[in-house]
Amino acid sequence: MKKVRVFAPASIANMGCGFDVIGLALDEVGDVLEITMSEGDGLTINNVSGVPMPEDINGNVITPVVRSFLQKIGQKAQIDVTICEKIYPGSGIGSSAASSAAAAYGMNELFGCPLSDEEVVMCAMEGENLASGGYHADNAAPALLGGIVLIRGYEPLDIIQLPVPGNFYCSVVHPHICVSTKEAREILPKSVPMHNAVRQWGNVGGLIAGLYSGNIGLIGRSMKDVVAEPYRKSFIPGFDELREKILEAGALAMNISGSGPSTFALCDHRDKAERAGKIMQSHFDALGIDCEVYVVKVSNKGTKLTGVTI
Repeated sequence: MKKVRVFAPASIANMGCGFDVIGLALDEVGDVLEITMSEGDGLTINNVSGVPMPEDINGNVITPVVRSFLQKIGQKAQIDVTICEKIYPGSGIGSSAASSAAAAYGMNELFGCPLSDEEVVMCAMEGENLASGGYHADNAAPALLGGIVLIRGYEPLDIIQLPVPGNFYCSVVHPHICVSTKEAREILPKSVPMHNAVRQWGNVGGLIAGLYSGNIGLIGRSMKDVVAEPYRKSFIPGFDELREKILEAGALAMNISGSGPSTFALCDHRDKAERAGKIMQSHFDALGIDCEVYVVKVSNKGTKLTGVTI
């Protein structure tokens, strides 16, 4: 029998313009799983996190990740998973991706790392598919690898890690509004007008160029989404007013985190991020909506082992 304890960080998908292709990892906030491997052939999932999870393991994102991993390596084992800490589902900071990443990474470690980083991400994408009805890696890849990640292509999967400026912080607010990833994807149009597509391509290029050159101003003005945000912001009360206040306070940009309802402000100093966080708290307090606010550094660290027992 062998057991690993794994931490996988929260993440923010899209960074505004990078729908389904760009994401970043966050410090401190995340999921913790303990995974035990022994002789046999089966899977159990025990949740002690205090966060409600599906009682049927077939509804848990961990299940397809574990099964995909074992299928890829052609082995059988008894796998017992304990969910110790959990990001609240629907929070918009990569709840399903954190569990999926932790499960995929932990399985790879238990079996001696037979899979490459890309293959581990592909296993984690099985969990994302269960959660949202689509294979995407803009949360799973940064959760696993850390930093800011570009998914250049999916067929085949082509992951590029981008440079992270040394003093980047995110203020993230999770208002207690229920928005499922599937719902947030279904609201999107099936086609994009050419002029919007051109603007979005330019913004993605500008964001990548800004990260490589360290041009903070270019990063900020490139983080604009004309594809998904116009539709998804309707889920978030007072979104436009909140962004105006956040930008006036010195943030580089404010966008919806993934499919929402969380929003995030990217800042180049911690004091600006803390100021943005207070504005976010006050905004939702005034609306009578409970929320949590996190002020965390953009992390270069991805999923990691925090304990091994043999």
